[in-house]
Amino acid sequence: MSRTTSSGQSWDERYAEDGFAFGTEPNDYLREVAPSLSVGRTLCLGDGEGRNGVYLAELGHDVVTVDLSPVGVVKARRLAAERSVTLDARVADLAEFDLGNGAWHNIVSVFCHLPPDLRHAVHSAVPTALRVGGCFVFEAYRKANIGRGVGGPQNADMTVELEELLRDLGATPRMTIEIGREVERNIIEGKYHNGMSATTQVLARRA
Repeated sequence: MSRTTSSGQSWDERYAEDGFAFGTEPNDYLREVAPSLSVGRTLCLGDGEGRNGVYLAELGHDVVTVDLSPVGVVKARRLAAERSVTLDARVADLAEFDLGNGAWHNIVSVFCHLPPDLRHAVHSAVPTALRVGGCFVFEAYRKANIGRGVGGPQNADMTVELEELLRDLGATPRMTIEIGREVERNIIEGKYHNGMSATTQVLARRA
């Protein structure tokens, strides 16, 4: 997992700023697909200050969130307390975090941009980590977003194209792709995501 943002600033520095870097409301795409998810044990990857994990906890999920930044994790716990929900927020490096085997009803990855080798390893582990019927929710910036000044990584190696993600998930035939698309959409999330953006969105279910 990258220890710096696209600007070279560390995530600890960004999350130490006043307020919440990406706001406290959930990602729009996560909100869209939430009704498709079975309420249960849910893992949020790279959840930063916890906005998506807290939202899912409010819907009744038993949520574990992981992030590399201790500062972000502290703020995630604080947000959960303010919203009166239980959130298991952990400091973890995805290079060392074991997703497990049949451990999760849902795995959520929203703007969790990783270096290529780690990204392929994590995404390839998702089918095994999900329970039968479990869902993988994914949104990330793609290469077409670079240079727009609306947020997201400016290094193409950190972006994700749909074909790549489907190839990683397709190492096993156990995943059914319910949504697989590359979209242009207006993203307004706090200080650092703001404007018409190019993203990859996937909803995949373990058969």
